[in-house]
Amino acid sequence: MDIILREDCKNVGNKNDIVSVKTGFARNYLIPRGLAIVATESARKVVGEVIRQQSHKAVKAMEVAQVLVDKLNKLTVKIGAKAGETGKIFGSVNSIQLAEAIQAAGHDVERKQITLSDDAIKELGSYEAKVKVYKDIFATVKFDVVAD
Repeated sequence: MDIILREDCKNVGNKNDIVSVKTGFARNYLIPRGLAIVATESARKVVGEVIRQQSHKAVKAMEVAQVLVDKLNKLTVKIGAKAGETGKIFGSVNSIQLAEAIQAAGHDVERKQITLSDDAIKELGSYEAKVKVYKDIFATVKFDVVAD
């Protein structure tokens, strides 16, 4: 079934994309939650016009995103955590702490934009995370987990 996404959906597509998904997923999840609409001929025309109007704004947004990517690629943040003598952390470090550390460094990043290689980091050391800045533009942020 072809649908038009009204919002960004992880592993499905971005806003205003026309994607093909299984009928049950569209009718039972995406459409009732307002995340998508059925891709009728008239809806496709409306979305096409909206995309044409937003193309100019998208070019500027990509330029701003590229500047942010350059800054984030050079950034290295430190995250403090309580740890034992062997280097194991009491608890874990996740995307929430990383987002707070990046925001403290002066960059506007939400936790939903951050993807860690592991779901939670449980040892001291140096790590990397991917940050989705714009549709297909990603930055790599290096961070060190140090003992408090």
